Amino acid sequence: MNPKLNPYAAAPAVMRPWLAASSAIEASLEPSLIELVKIRASQINQCANCINMHTEEARAKGETEKRIYLLSAWREAPGYTARERAALGWVDALTRLSEGHNQDAAYEALATEFSEEEQVKLTLMINIINGWNRLAVGFHLWTEPAAVKSVQAQVA
Repeated sequence: MNPKLNPYAAAPAVMRPWLAASSAIEASLEPSLIELVKIRASQINQCANCINMHTEEARAKGETEKRIYLLSAWREAPGYTARERAALGWVDALTRLSEGHNQDAAYEALATEFSEEEQVKLTLMINIINGWNRLAVGFHLWTEPAAVKSVQAQVA
């Protein structure tokens, strides 16, 4: 797949703060949960670039292969905590807004496991990963995780 453009080169003035916001939001909750959220949203959005990147990052942060493999069937799979399930339900509800589902049940689980501040942080993270998915899918981006770390260091 050939990229249509490089968003960092095309719009550096807006990509820098986008990346900074992404990094700040990502650092606001536990790393293992953040990676599950990023992988799950990327699965729903069929973003191969982000699935590749975030499964590698999850492994580097200690996530198991089994939990990564079972993530697409998290509702039926054992091994996820109540907090993770609440987060994954919220990811599914917000990422699939256009399908017209009622978010009440997902929010109820979320409110049980997350403080109001954490709910905002998680919701922002879901928005951020959905945005990255749209950039990657829309512009046919494919970047190996090592290259992303290099760009992040340069932009920061």
